[in-house]
Amino acid sequence: MKAFIVKWASPAFFVVLSVFVWNLGFAQSTKKEKQAKAEAEMKSIIDAQNYVFKAQYVQPMRGGNKYITPDYDLRISKDSVISYLPYFGRAYVAPFDPQDAGMMFTATEFDYKVVENKNGWDVSIKPVNTKDVRYMRLSVSKDGYATLQITSNNRDAISYQGYIEVKKHKV
Repeated sequence: MKAFIVKWASPAFFVVLSVFVWNLGFAQSTKKEKQAKAEAEMKSIIDAQNYVFKAQYVQPMRGGNKYITPDYDLRISKDSVISYLPYFGRAYVAPFDPQDAGMMFTATEFDYKVVENKNGWDVSIKPVNTKDVRYMRLSVSKDGYATLQITSNNRDAISYQGYIEVKKHKV
């Protein structure tokens, strides 16, 4: 039994143990640094108004959740908000033009306001020159996941789940 205790108490064992503990502390600090860097990047993207909300599934007011293809998005820039999103739900006024189906519009005049909270950011967008959309609320988490809620004049409210990505510039 004494020989076993002496082996474990050798200086080499303490060196290996201290290196192991030091690596654990270093890994956690780099993880926190990476997370802080990612949060700072997301904040700069939101503040710069140059991003795309990619919708993954939709939650209509009536009915269940529906997964959608990755083609649907909301593009936000300083001079425009371009929405290409599907709509499921009750419309109180039928569109005359099939191009007006869904939540598809381009707004060049809009109010854009960002409020930071403990989980991320709340972005409120009020389009001025659109026929149907009254208010949009985009809740963005610190890691980039987002929920978009749209309130309409002539339709039931609808919600989309997805994520934020940096807008790619056309070449």
